Amino acid sequence: MKSRRSFLIGSSALVVASLSFGAVKAAKNTPEIFAGVMNNIAINGYDSVAYFTQDMPVEGSEQYSFEWNGAVWFFSSDENKSLFMANPEKYAPQYGGYCAFAVSRGYTAPTVPEAWTIYEDKLYLNFSLGVRKSWSKDIEKNIEKADKNWPDVLK
Repeated sequence: MKSRRSFLIGSSALVVASLSFGAVKAAKNTPEIFAGVMNNIAINGYDSVAYFTQDMPVEGSEQYSFEWNGAVWFFSSDENKSLFMANPEKYAPQYGGYCAFAVSRGYTAPTVPEAWTIYEDKLYLNFSLGVRKSWSKDIEKNIEKADKNWPDVLK
């Protein structure tokens, strides 16, 4: 019988291998906003405005939440929530918060808060720091590919 740790390691390896080979396709009717395993909470509950204003990932709070585009967004302050409400397209991550590298390859993948980039005043999230490194090798080309694939990867 496999231990939980073995299962998690094996599952992680499968996800990484799938990302490497582009084998993961979006499930039918994948939501437009990545809400992870959390109850419809966008980008794992992190404050998307903080990436711009604090230059780092900051956990949001239900106290400062706002529903937009089919998901609940958390913010770390009322000021950040107000900035988002005034212009959500400016602060929301590209590709609904799914991994920008995966979208450039034609599929979706979850993201982690630490793997992020702001490029030309837009927020991009990635599956991991390693994937972000690969994505960053040719950001412009990867954005061009991802823009062509989005939102068709959700179908």
